[in-house]
Amino acid sequence: MVVANKNSVVKYRRYIKVFVFLLALLPLLQLFLGVLQNSLGPDPAKALSHMSGEWALRFLIITMAITPLRIITRSSEWIHYRRMMGLFVFFYAVLHLLIYCVFLLGLQWQDLWADILERPYITVGFGAWLLLLPLAVTSTKRWQRKLGRQWSRLHKLIYIVSALVLLHIIWQARSDLAEPLVYVLIFSVLMLFRLPIVKRAFNTRSKKTAAVHKH
Repeated sequence: MVVANKNSVVKYRRYIKVFVFLLALLPLLQLFLGVLQNSLGPDPAKALSHMSGEWALRFLIITMAITPLRIITRSSEWIHYRRMMGLFVFFYAVLHLLIYCVFLLGLQWQDLWADILERPYITVGFGAWLLLLPLAVTSTKRWQRKLGRQWSRLHKLIYIVSALVLLHIIWQARSDLAEPLVYVLIFSVLMLFRLPIVKRAFNTRSKKTAAVHKH
């Protein structure tokens, strides 16, 4: 009976993963439709760059939200979707960089290096992209077994990535800081759930709730 229930959960989770995967591809479809319908405004290349970067940021938020959701709901089910969300962060970040290099710079690599060296928001953005590379490569269970405890330490780079991404959007925004500050607030809240004192508070509340229900 237990085996049957476990198999049904795995099957159900597989369907959910397929559904989530297809949902995560919708922004890509939106980009393609924008190009085909010529509905991206007077500067399509800039619009594509902005949209792809924004979706990379949104998937980063979703990935960072997995731990808080697990703590709040007391369910480990969320963990099964974290790798997929993290890979979509990398996917849209790669797309963002490609659009920037191909459409905005025309594959002029000397211009790319000049931007990296001279524009701080490009510097930190490229730095965030570089740090995402080892996280994407080592996201498999094989790498997790191979690296052991070092795997968790390596994947804490996501916190540095988040900080660099925030600097990227703040420095790019220049004077209009309303939207970047919203993202700073969101990431600050998500980081609070990583603090041991917050984790202990939720664990204590969970134990008290369980004790009440038991009686």
